[in-house]
Amino acid sequence: MKFLLPLSLSLLALFSFSSCAQAQTTPAAAQAVTNGLATAQFKTSAVCDMCKARIEKSLAYEKGVQSAVLDVPTKVLTVTYKADKTTPAALRTAVQKTGYDADELTADARAYNRLPDCCKKTNAVH
Repeated sequence: MKFLLPLSLSLLALFSFSSCAQAQTTPAAAQAVTNGLATAQFKTSAVCDMCKARIEKSLAYEKGVQSAVLDVPTKVLTVTYKADKTTPAALRTAVQKTGYDADELTADARAYNRLPDCCKKTNAVH
């Protein structure tokens, strides 16, 4: 009975410390490691908010993708995904099949032709 009180106090302190550690804001890279998630960024040929919606929706259906966010002004797509379910190469291919360039991969011609005119990179008006 004498050691139950110190044991319970130490367990309480341990749980308090772990909840405080989780409450602190940590960088995304550190969270990705602890949660089994990885983050990848791709330069795309997206030009407008319709492109943003199309790419983000398309990637939402990809296996392992947790989130996809496109920053339209910089044309950078940030994808958070489960590393054991997919790879950056597979994600680039998904963007390519949606009709947009992804880093060095050029857009699939058939998908690109189906894009609205405002979403085509050759359109001068944006």
